[in-house]
Amino acid sequence: MLTILGFAMIATFLVLIMTKKMSPIAALVLIPALFCVAAGKGAHLGDYVIDGVTGLAPTAAMLMFAIVYFGVMIDVGLFDPVVRGILRFCKADPMRVVVGTAALAAIVSLDGDGSTTFMITVSAMYPLYKRLGMSLVVMTGVAAMANGVMNTVPWGGPTARAATALKLDAADIFVPMIPALLVGLLGVLGLAYVLGLRERRRLGALRIADEESAETKETVLVGAGAGAGGGRLGKRSVGGVTGEADGGDDDGDLLKGLDPNRPTLRPRLYWFNALLTGALITAMILELLPIPVLFLLGAALALSVNYPRLPDQKARIAAHADNVLNVSGMVFAAAVFTGVLQGTGMIDSMAGRLVDTVPEGLGPHMALVTGVLSLPLTYFMSNDGFYFGVLPVLAEAGAAHGVTPLEMARASLVGQPLHMSSPLVPAVYVLVGMARVEFGDHTRFVVKWAALTCLLILTAGILFGTI
Repeated sequence: MLTILGFAMIATFLVLIMTKKMSPIAALVLIPALFCVAAGKGAHLGDYVIDGVTGLAPTAAMLMFAIVYFGVMIDVGLFDPVVRGILRFCKADPMRVVVGTAALAAIVSLDGDGSTTFMITVSAMYPLYKRLGMSLVVMTGVAAMANGVMNTVPWGGPTARAATALKLDAADIFVPMIPALLVGLLGVLGLAYVLGLRERRRLGALRIADEESAETKETVLVGAGAGAGGGRLGKRSVGGVTGEADGGDDDGDLLKGLDPNRPTLRPRLYWFNALLTGALITAMILELLPIPVLFLLGAALALSVNYPRLPDQKARIAAHADNVLNVSGMVFAAAVFTGVLQGTGMIDSMAGRLVDTVPEGLGPHMALVTGVLSLPLTYFMSNDGFYFGVLPVLAEAGAAHGVTPLEMARASLVGQPLHMSSPLVPAVYVLVGMARVEFGDHTRFVVKWAALTCLLILTAGILFGTI
């Protein structure tokens, strides 16, 4: 019964947000509460929610101060040279823009943290997508997949969890997987190229249609003006916008974040901010302090040095309050979902039933089975739940048929490109929130491409002999 309720709860949640019948926050809270009552454990709902919130509170704190930190860095102009460099590479070509998005996300992902990767990538690319009229779900999808591939670095989380769960060395797991992961990254870049070409064709067709519409409308207006006895128009209407003949720039508001004269810039402090950001990322990689503490200290220091006046500090915090509230609210709502899944035992029941359904004849191929199962399991549960709850069971079954724990651990990494778009991953809410994309739209777009990327990595791992 718990297995059925667990799958039904996840299916209900996904259907409601993908059809936009409920907002993600409302669905993350109300759906698990309803199913908790249906499971006969409504009296324990409070305990489950508190446990979930307690577990995700450090993540929420990290996101809150990370958004403030990187928001300040954007305000002071730290990333302006990066953005301008990307703009020069892209040359307003949609194909180059999408490829540049994938490359930027992959490079920034080396810090091992998805939230910071998405904040930097979206901050750099969002104005360009808006200016060109490109699809924002293409940006979020490509960024999520590139980050998912790179999330397998030993300090990124999944590899460390697999090593801990199976008592292995993280380097022994990761290093032999590098060729397969590179194939996956090339696959993402290739997909970005194809999607970019598709965007180029789409925008080209729209531009032609707009020009034809404008010419038709202008002809009608000119004819009407001549018939009215003048034949002259001081202003003309083109594409439904009335204005002077030379038009105007309606992108200024969208690109104000790149305004070279914005008052928040601090050019004299550029190298201080660059060194502070480099030190922060280095400290994260070396794990000198917990990531929430690092961002808390970094945000406080960045605000104090760049904006020593208290009103200026308040203004910067207020400027990023919307993002902070949206993302932290989503994380705490997700805590209800994960708390109910774990507290009621649904997640254990679902994992156990999936493992039990593996036919006995597939025993010698448990690494392949693990790679395939990692797609849905890491999507529907947290990395902790999969690597500490499911992987040891799968590894034990594989060991009985001569499959080594190293092969099992490597196969377990395959699902990460899809995992990074899971509704249980806090970083994805940073991505869709900053990009102003509906989570359901992002999910509909990315799932199929991310699944194909996962299977590409699995196939490459088999061909290279690492799985």
